[in-house]
Amino acid sequence: MATYVLVHGAWHTGAELEPTASPIRAAGHEVHTPTIAGNRPGDVKTTGLKEAIQSIVDYLTEKNLKDVILLGHSYGGMVITGVADQVPERIRRLIYWNAFVPNNGESLNDMVPAPYVALFDAVAAQRGDGSVVLPFPIWREAFINDADLAAAQKAYDILNPHPLKTFSDKISLKTNPADMQIAKSYINCTEDTSLPHHYPWHPRLSQKLGLFRLVQVPGSHELCFSNPKRLAQAIMDAGRD
Repeated sequence: MATYVLVHGAWHTGAELEPTASPIRAAGHEVHTPTIAGNRPGDVKTTGLKEAIQSIVDYLTEKNLKDVILLGHSYGGMVITGVADQVPERIRRLIYWNAFVPNNGESLNDMVPAPYVALFDAVAAQRGDGSVVLPFPIWREAFINDADLAAAQKAYDILNPHPLKTFSDKISLKTNPADMQIAKSYINCTEDTSLPHHYPWHPRLSQKLGLFRLVQVPGSHELCFSNPKRLAQAIMDAGRD
C-alpha cells in the first residue's frame, strides 16, 4: 500500500481534502492532508512561496515520510514542484491535479491570463493585508460549475484569504520538472474552466512534465467538493505503479 500526501490549492486548507482522502484510506493507503503555510488559521497573509514550500518539506521531514506519492492541486502544483526539488529522495511520484507546473524562475502569475493577475492585485490592494479572495461569481461559474448553488455557496463559505505573494513570487529550482527523475502524473478535470479552455491546464501546463501519465475525469476545478469519491479514484489511478 502507498503513502499519499495531498496538497491543497489556494484559498483551501487540508481539511477540505479529507472527504477525498477517506476513500483512498478505505482502499488501504496512508493519506496525509497538510495545510500549507499561509493558509493555516492565524497565519499572516504576507507568506511567500518559499515559506509555503518549506512548510510541506518540513511536514514530510518531521513525519519521516518516504516513498511518498505527492499530489498538488492548482496552486499546490507550485508547492509540490518546489518540495520535489528539495527532497526528491522522499518522493515516489508527483501528481498534478489541474495544477500549475513551473519551471525555474516562473511564478504562478506567469501562467494565468492577465485579467486574473489584475483582479488579484486589485482585490489585494482593497483588502490591505496582503491577501486575495475570489469573487463568488467567478467561484460559481469557473471553479465549481458542476455543483448546485447550495453546494457552491457552502464550499465558498469555508475558503480562506490567500497570500498574494505566493502568486507573484518566482520559484527557484535546481531541476525543472521535465528533468526530475521522479514519476509524474497529471489529472485533468475536463469541465474545469478556472483557466479558459483556450488557455488550458492540459496540455499547455502538463506538457512541461516531460514523460507523464494522464488521467482525465469529468468535473470542475473543485471536484474535491462536488465529487470527492470520483476524485479519489482518479488519484489512485494516477498513483498506481
